Amino acid sequence: MSALTNAAAEILAQVPAEATADEAKAIAGASGAGMAYGLAAIGPGIGIGYLVGQAVQAMARQPESAGQVQTTMFLGIAFTEALALIGFVVFILLKFV
Repeated sequence: MSALTNAAAEILAQVPAEATADEAKAIAGASGAGMAYGLAAIGPGIGIGYLVGQAVQAMARQPESAGQVQTTMFLGIAFTEALALIGFVVFILLKFV
């Protein structure tokens, strides 16, 4: 929680003193949306890395089933990447709406 407090303090420190309330709100919203997308991309990145690692391990153990494992791996990557795309859509909504 302390890291989030420090990040919020850094964002507020970047707001110019002569900025209006609307400008300060826009700056804080853009920064918050960027941090939200960054956090949203961490999970899918870890998930895809784990998925590919396990698929490579499965193909190394049973090379005859490599085609089926590879197909399943690509489906898993697509579904996991959808989470990152949802995070990107939320980022765009927070930034522009």
